[in-house]
Amino acid sequence: MTFKFPDSRIAVFAREPILGKVKTRLLAALGEEGALALYQQMLARIGSCIGTARLAQLDLWVTSNPSHESFLSICNEMNIYVQEGDELGEKMAFTCDQTLVTEAAQSMLIVGTDCPVMDADYLEAALSSLQGDSDVVIGPAEDGGYVLIGMRQPQAALFADISWGSERVLAETLARAKSLHLNYHLLPTLWDVDTPADLPRLQTLNPSLTHYS
Repeated sequence: MTFKFPDSRIAVFAREPILGKVKTRLLAALGEEGALALYQQMLARIGSCIGTARLAQLDLWVTSNPSHESFLSICNEMNIYVQEGDELGEKMAFTCDQTLVTEAAQSMLIVGTDCPVMDADYLEAALSSLQGDSDVVIGPAEDGGYVLIGMRQPQAALFADISWGSERVLAETLARAKSLHLNYHLLPTLWDVDTPADLPRLQTLNPSLTHYS
């Protein structure tokens, strides 16, 4: 398969689809089975987006069980890795180091599964900015976090001592980038799905995500 950005990688961070262990903030609204069904749809959606776009190789970085059928349905087994680290920042820093140093990629993106409006154009804009003069590219989220981060060199300091899961994640990351004198590019702000208040927006998608209740 040929890619538009053959020297880049897109790393998707994913949890193993386990009943009661994914989309936990939605359990009260959807129940365990509904939350799991929604999570699996969102995982499949981003996998299909990246696979169809053929922008760069998809790497899947998972919490556990890399041979899970949901993972193998969207990614070659040889490109499925297990996350390493005690908290999210350590895991992201490790993934960047492995991808940019060990695998010698020229640039990379990390995305999650929570943003169903991320599309091929958004990913292409991110990769293009890293071919220009951007050291880092970030896709802000409406809740104060980010849905995407990309870079050309490992930047472990960007992930250290960040208030993960809070509305301060983006602000703290940008402050850190400035202190490191990194040239960063911000993409348009997108929304993700974390709480019951986010669920009605899923019906606005095309195709919509409604098969989880």
